[in-house]
Amino acid sequence: MLRAARRNPSATLLAAQLAGVLLYPFMQDTGAGRALFSLFGLLILGLVLLAVRGSPALTSVALALGLPATVLLLIQAVTRSNTLLPYSSALEALLYFYAAGALIAYMLGDHRVTRDELFAVGATFTLLAWAFAYAFTVCQAVEPGSFTAATHPNADRSWVQLLFLSFTTLSSTGLSDVIPVKNFARALVMIEMLTGLAYVAMLVSRLVGLTVMRRSARDG
Repeated sequence: MLRAARRNPSATLLAAQLAGVLLYPFMQDTGAGRALFSLFGLLILGLVLLAVRGSPALTSVALALGLPATVLLLIQAVTRSNTLLPYSSALEALLYFYAAGALIAYMLGDHRVTRDELFAVGATFTLLAWAFAYAFTVCQAVEPGSFTAATHPNADRSWVQLLFLSFTTLSSTGLSDVIPVKNFARALVMIEMLTGLAYVAMLVSRLVGLTVMRRSARDG
């Protein structure tokens, strides 16, 4: 499994994050669940660092962001407390944005589309979704009441709710029942809308075009 992860780091990262989407709803209601949430976050951080190593990005920068986040997540797992959540979320948001940029540079580095680069398309999308969800978490901690929803409108939004908002915003589906109501929260959501449109328009269309051109040249 380790060899497979090293050969296809983007595919492994994508699979782990999609598994997280299914597992997170079961991890947030109890102290043990929150500890598992932190431990799963450590796994994702390790896979992010592995993916960055396969790209042109500076691994030292990723380590500078990832190691403090790892320490904070370990403390949260041991104490089963969310006191340090805004700080770890801020570091994770920066790391995920940096990793997404690294994977984009990796995909744009040449005119040959490999299998791992195709998986990197999905992995980069999930990295951006996670990064904005962590940014929403920090925003909510700094300015409580930044987001509301139909159920318990005055309560803080859970991680799953913020991740759901991030996915629906980034994909431009607009199906989320979570709504930003404070100005800075709305600004973050607007930036994510622009990011999602630019990602699909610029990067995905380029890779699809290169793949079609390669197949046409091979068939011709």
